[in-house]
Amino acid sequence: MFFMRLRHFTIPIFIPEEACPNQCVFCNQHRIAGAECAPSVDEVIRKVEAHLLTIPMGGEVEIGFFGGNFTGIPEKEQQAYLESVQPYVKSGRVKSLQLSTRPDYISHHILDFLKRYHVTSIELGAQSLDEEVLKLAGRGHTAGQVHEASRMIRENGFNLGLQMMIGLPGDTPEKSIFTANEFIRLGADCTRIYPTLVIKNTELENLYLDGKYTPLSMEEAISRVADIVPLFINANVKILRIGLHPSEGLLDNTSLVAGPFHVAFGEMAFSEIWRRILTTMVFENGKRNMLTLTVAAGMSNAAIGHKAMNKALLLEEFRKVIFEESADLKGFEYHAHTV
Repeated sequence: MFFMRLRHFTIPIFIPEEACPNQCVFCNQHRIAGAECAPSVDEVIRKVEAHLLTIPMGGEVEIGFFGGNFTGIPEKEQQAYLESVQPYVKSGRVKSLQLSTRPDYISHHILDFLKRYHVTSIELGAQSLDEEVLKLAGRGHTAGQVHEASRMIRENGFNLGLQMMIGLPGDTPEKSIFTANEFIRLGADCTRIYPTLVIKNTELENLYLDGKYTPLSMEEAISRVADIVPLFINANVKILRIGLHPSEGLLDNTSLVAGPFHVAFGEMAFSEIWRRILTTMVFENGKRNMLTLTVAAGMSNAAIGHKAMNKALLLEEFRKVIFEESADLKGFEYHAHTV
C-alpha cells in the first residue's frame, strides 16, 4: 500500500570539484557544496553518525557521495571513502550507497569496483543531450558518452540517475524537452532538474557581465520545468529534486549573481502544473456552492498551490473548495465533484 512505504533519507557527503578534468562554465563547486576541500574519512564518519541520530527508527537510509567527479578521484581515495561507510551497510543502519559522477568516467573496471562496495545507484551529471549546449557549457563530453555510460550502468544492475540543467547557454524549451525524453529513453530511474544559476567566480559570470548570457527569469524557469515534469512522472522516472539545494553559500547572497533561485522552486513548478490543469476545467456560469477535488496521494499541497494560489483561483468559481487525496490516483490524475 502507498501509505506503508518507509520514509527515505539521504545522508549527503559533498566532495567538491574533485578530479573534474575541466571547469564547466556554470560551476564553482566550492561555493555550491559549501566547502573548500574534500572531507577526510573521519569527517565522513562524524557526519554519518550525526545524521543517523536525527533519523527516526524504521527510516530507509542511504549515503550519497555528491559533487565533483567521484569515480575520477584516485581509486585509493574512492576506496577509503567507501570502506569507511561499509560498517553502516553491513549492520543494516544504511540500506544503500549512491554517488554522482561524470559520464566520461564510467568503465567496466569502475563499475566492478563499485559493486564490491555495495553502491547501488549512480547519477550522471548529463545536464543536456544537445551537443551544442554541451559544448557551450564546457562539459568536455558528448551526448554519445552519456548514452554509452547509461547503457553500461543499466546493464551492470545499477539504478541510473540522470541530472539535467535548463537554461544553459544555447538551451531552448525544445532542447530541454528533447533532453527529458532522451533521459526516459535511456532508462533513467531518477532525475534531478536544476535551473542554471550564475555563481560568482565562474565563466558564466563573465559571460553574464559581458552581456553574452542572459539567465532565465523565474517565470521562464518555472514554465520550462512545468513542461518537463509531467514527462518524467508519466514515464515513472522519480524526480529527486527540482532546484539547487538552498545551501548557505547561496542564501547569504554572496555567491548568487543572477538566475532563478528560490528555496521553494520545486513547489512553485508543481503549482504551475496544477494551475495549467485547473484552468482547463470548465464550469457553468454562476458561482457554485462547493468543489471537492481529489488528487493522488501526496499531491494536495501542489494542487492547492504555492501560497494557496490555485485554491484562490478556484474560489473565484466556488464558495468552498475541498482538497482530498486518494491512493487510487497517480501523477496528475484527479476527480472533481461539484455541488
